[in-house]
Amino acid sequence: MLSLKANVIRERKTLEIDSKDLIPGDMVKLQTGDKIPADLRLVSCENLKIEESPLTGESTAVEKSSETLPEDTVLGDRVNMAFSGTSVASGTGTGIVTAIGKDTELGKINKSLTEVETTQTPLLQQTARFGKGVAYVIAGLSVFIYLFGLLFRDYGAGELLLAIIGLAVAAIPEGLPAIISIILSIGVQNMAGRKAIVRNLPSVETLGAVSVICSDKTGTLTKNEMTVTSIVTSRNDYEVSGVGYSPKGEITCARGSADHTHTSEELYSFLTCVTTCNEASLSQDENDQWVINGDPTEGCLLTVSEKAEDIINKLPVLSKIPFDSEYKYMAVLAEDKGEKIIFIKGAPDRLFGMAEKNSNEFNRLFWENKVKEKAKLGQRVIGAAVKRVPKDTKVITHADLEEGIVMVGLAGIIDPPREEAIEAIKECKKAGITVKMITGDHKDTAMAIGMQMGLGDGELALEGKEIDSLSDEELADTVLTYDIFARTSPENKLRLVKALQEKGQICAMTGDGVNDAPALKRADIGVAMGIKGTEVAKDASEMVLVDDNFKTIIDAVEEGRRVYDNLKKTILFILPTNGAQAFLIIASILFGTMMPLTPVQILWVNMVIAVTVSLALAFEKVERGAMRRPPRELHTPLLSQYYIFRIIFVALLIGGSTLVYNSYLMENGYSQQFVNSVTLHTIVILQLFHLFNCRSERDFALTKDFFANKAAFLVSGILVMLQIAILYVPFMNTIFGTVPIGISFWVIPCLIGLVCSS
Repeated sequence: MLSLKANVIRERKTLEIDSKDLIPGDMVKLQTGDKIPADLRLVSCENLKIEESPLTGESTAVEKSSETLPEDTVLGDRVNMAFSGTSVASGTGTGIVTAIGKDTELGKINKSLTEVETTQTPLLQQTARFGKGVAYVIAGLSVFIYLFGLLFRDYGAGELLLAIIGLAVAAIPEGLPAIISIILSIGVQNMAGRKAIVRNLPSVETLGAVSVICSDKTGTLTKNEMTVTSIVTSRNDYEVSGVGYSPKGEITCARGSADHTHTSEELYSFLTCVTTCNEASLSQDENDQWVINGDPTEGCLLTVSEKAEDIINKLPVLSKIPFDSEYKYMAVLAEDKGEKIIFIKGAPDRLFGMAEKNSNEFNRLFWENKVKEKAKLGQRVIGAAVKRVPKDTKVITHADLEEGIVMVGLAGIIDPPREEAIEAIKECKKAGITVKMITGDHKDTAMAIGMQMGLGDGELALEGKEIDSLSDEELADTVLTYDIFARTSPENKLRLVKALQEKGQICAMTGDGVNDAPALKRADIGVAMGIKGTEVAKDASEMVLVDDNFKTIIDAVEEGRRVYDNLKKTILFILPTNGAQAFLIIASILFGTMMPLTPVQILWVNMVIAVTVSLALAFEKVERGAMRRPPRELHTPLLSQYYIFRIIFVALLIGGSTLVYNSYLMENGYSQQFVNSVTLHTIVILQLFHLFNCRSERDFALTKDFFANKAAFLVSGILVMLQIAILYVPFMNTIFGTVPIGISFWVIPCLIGLVCSS
């Protein structure tokens, strides 16, 4: 394995050494393409941009400088630092090593990841409580019945013990764990078809219980494609339609009337400026998708020029001043319609200062107000200016820009929300799920995007430095008040997840970077991005989104609720059968009669018939209104009072009717083997009828969706074939102690089943 190298200055010599040999105080030189080997305090920068998305979540390369910053500056704003694990996108620089290994920001995240305690899924908590409850009931009942039979009935201790073992076998739902695993596996398969890869089975259901989704902004709630949405000139405001890099859309005067005949002179000057003073390129890939090669901000300016009514040509560049973070603008010299013009693009405040020099006509207040308007909408603003120069000008310098500069316009740029994400958030609200945006963006931008998406009120947002000032108790009391969290650090995200869990919320967390890993691991279900997500984030999560789309999470929530409902239906189906068998054995002990079923016949019902038939319930579609009900609370028992009543009622109904039929057969002199065979057959047939009653929680069995689940009819056919085999195949008769029965003994259980179902 190749070791990461670093260029260091030691004893006035530049040396290439292994990064593991770096020590604090070393001077490291950086250039384009370098992987940052340690945390560095930058002392010099030449157009230095660093890709920090794996660490901070920033969607674009960060411009660096060597300026001094306040000590409490949040991680995402530390422009004078280069962090281990990030990479140089462009430019050069020099920095002093401040931290190595586990002491770097990346190392701290790794340490935090190892210290994070994972939580048990709601389903596992519920099934654990359910299992203990069933075990206690069966154990207590078995002891009681054994003592009753021993003291009040003429049973031998050994014979009674075998009967009690039969009771335990009958009452315990042995096939339930297998059925739960199968249902969860089917859920995993269905989620994969909906572009959500689940990494462990219990997480399938956890999404159905989620009450809060903490989502990253860039690329999940937004398109991660910078888009010009507005243009300002000295005379007009323009709105730009269309989103993303596709040049579909138009530039419309804000008053509502588009100029369809030609592009105004001011607008033409602005578009020509941002197109010519531009180093990006716009093209279509092999899938006919529009893509940008270069800086996304420059790329979106090319897209908006393509939306103009008139063709905007990129003029040949005769001379250029490249962009530098020190002076915050780029300028080019070009010729347009026989004139030599300097086109300038950059930070508005920098251009305003240049435009007002030696000019009494420049209205700085007007332009600054326009910038503030756009900033309140969460838009990043880029300015454009021009200067006409003599025809013999061949080279330009910074001195050429000291006077004569004329502002031509501003562009408002935003990473637009995904339309499907906006709809998904509406669906979340209907389903009782709260969505919280946790982003590294600035507060104003986060609130503006949140307003567009239906999150927050545009006024309340909590910043990372404010979270740092709160204790864990104060944060837990505050976390439900805010839906927008801005400029957050990895530690902030982890604390937010813990605070939500402290308040009894079942929390899903989305993320893509290394910085998200601790929070992803701590959340009840971590959701990593499949396209732009790092391997560290994927390893820490339970689910991976193939398409990085927030809408996919909502689809997965719906599937999770379907899975949970079908699990409950399965329990509703299996437990009455076990209860009916237990009821028959208890009755036989209490009344001193022969055992209605042998242990091997009980196992046949529990392990073969019940498992086979209940598989049909795994394929039931989602219940009507499933996404219109609130999530279940964390400590909700697996079986509600209604479910317990229904289980007991059906168990008594099946057990009681079978007991009456069993007694009738014994009174009429049928052999024990024959009575056992008919009793077994009756329970299985009644179980089949009960299956169709369990297909819906509250609706009747016969509805318009009766034939929707083909699996129910398939397993019904399999059940009939199995019953024919156990009753009429000789070797099956020998194994299970059964005998063939007449056709009338098929009809009577069916009639009982119809009566019980109605």
